Amino acid sequence: MTVRLRAEIAAVPPYQQGRPAPEGGFKLSSNENPFPPLPAVVEAVQREALRVNRYPAPGAPALKAALATELGVDAERILIGDGSASLLQQLIHAVAGPGDEVVYAWRSFDAYPLFVRTGGATPVEVPVDADHAHDLDAMADAITDRTRAVIVCSPNNPTGTVVDPAALDAFIARVPSDVLIMLDEAYIEFVQGPKVDGIALQRAHDNLVVLRTFSKAHGLAALRVGFAVGDPGVLRGADLTGVPLSQTALASSAAIAALAHRDETYARIEVLVAQRDALWQRLVDAGVPVPRPFANFVWIPSRAGQEEAIHDILFAHRIVAKVFADGVRISVGEPEADDHIVAAAVDIQALQ
Repeated sequence: MTVRLRAEIAAVPPYQQGRPAPEGGFKLSSNENPFPPLPAVVEAVQREALRVNRYPAPGAPALKAALATELGVDAERILIGDGSASLLQQLIHAVAGPGDEVVYAWRSFDAYPLFVRTGGATPVEVPVDADHAHDLDAMADAITDRTRAVIVCSPNNPTGTVVDPAALDAFIARVPSDVLIMLDEAYIEFVQGPKVDGIALQRAHDNLVVLRTFSKAHGLAALRVGFAVGDPGVLRGADLTGVPLSQTALASSAAIAALAHRDETYARIEVLVAQRDALWQRLVDAGVPVPRPFANFVWIPSRAGQEEAIHDILFAHRIVAKVFADGVRISVGEPEADDHIVAAAVDIQALQ
């Protein structure tokens, strides 16, 4: 006899990681930072490795204190987790269950429907607009008395667009105060110029939680460390849905070192942003309709049914990227990959 899984679990497709890169090729499917870890980060991990026989301090208090100083918030308003995605899942499971709904843009982070369905709730996916950006008015219209949470992803993964600060203010004003708003800012460090100040917004709205990560801009993807900023009561609920002592001391030490050497990190971000903007301009000049990117990747729209052909094109150009039914997300990686990206994008555009 086969063990019976919950129906909503059995129906959920697994989260898909990118394929391995061809030999001598470029893995551009996971939005990883192409720079190696900072020397100070490596040293911090090596020091902490001598103590891996001990459990970490509950709640990562040293990292929480460092972030509280960095962000200018009380430490009790910070929750450390195994990456921002894990915290998103914990928050969703804390507020939404069977019969409830969670509203988010689509296309957006493809783990959102997984997190919602595994908690037994129902996803409500609101199409992005013609510019591949959140349609915040339509998202507000989709809120019902069954809605327990809404997710805003800015910059949006995978389309790379950002929400307008004034439009976000108007959206928050329309969301009932008992509905949780999650502002997913996993790529916020890559936004140049005016942008939403999520931390300031959180101070004004107790139903708003801001989520950030050390995986992308800080280059700590393998260590899985992120954080949420929000109302202490909401964070306590999310904490209860997580695994105790899951935030490793290795990850916390690395994140503290990254914060202490933020100038080096931001110098690298400047390099990646300049490369991203130059790549985007090359794609536009080549006739590829790429929306202006604000994260560390570009989005190439496509049509359903072309996925295998696109995989073949990418592989022929020695690239692995994240292929969806309606587009391709390609990370900004090693500079020598850019010629391959442009050539592949032109071939993908020829399919349309």
